[in-house]
Amino acid sequence: MDIHWLDPSNNLAPFPDVEKALQNPDGLLAAGGDLSATRLLNAYRRGIFPWYEKGQPILWWSPNPRGVLYTQQFRISSSLRKTLRKHEWTVTFDGDFRKTVAACAAPRSYARGTWITDEMTEAYTALHQLGYAHSVELWDYQERLIGGVYGVMIGKMFFGESMFSFQTNASKVALAYMISHLYHWGCPLLDCQLPSAHLLSLGAKAIPRKDYIRIMTPLCDEEQTDFTWEFDHGIDVANWKT
Repeated sequence: MDIHWLDPSNNLAPFPDVEKALQNPDGLLAAGGDLSATRLLNAYRRGIFPWYEKGQPILWWSPNPRGVLYTQQFRISSSLRKTLRKHEWTVTFDGDFRKTVAACAAPRSYARGTWITDEMTEAYTALHQLGYAHSVELWDYQERLIGGVYGVMIGKMFFGESMFSFQTNASKVALAYMISHLYHWGCPLLDCQLPSAHLLSLGAKAIPRKDYIRIMTPLCDEEQTDFTWEFDHGIDVANWKT
């Protein structure tokens, strides 16, 4: 298996072309390097993301096909719309980024979780401090974190990383708030990395990697003037697609 190894001392070293990614395992492109903000942002701009478990070297991926969700095509079921209208949870944007990542890293029977290592947590917290990584949180009446989602935003492109739910539908509600705001902010596409049954049920689809790169690249280059990642009370999330 011929894998390109990245030099950890040079975070400006280019990644291989994504078309050189392996077919088995699907999308494995490179290994090594580091998780510096420079390298991470360079990776995302090229359709590449890190995914590895504790004890493994850093592995870099660009799968084909790619899971994406067009914000305009987000599917709100009748039950989700009912929850959006009646829930009493408090919604925050970047309310506690590190705590959200930690919750996503917690072991779960229905989703991968161990891949969010301490090293990954520190790396994405650094991106958050630089204004690139963001989260949406849900809190119950006792101010306990019960659902959320986080990812990376470059220009008008959002790269989803992980979400969690400690109460029924909490992650879907957090995702609905995030996607409705992304749509309002002129961000048409959410990268889901790998298409899953759960995401497909919400309107995600799988597209060829070359199409993903073609669509994603100019979105990363679009500047957000006077943009702030914050909850807009003027967006009626329960009805924004009716």
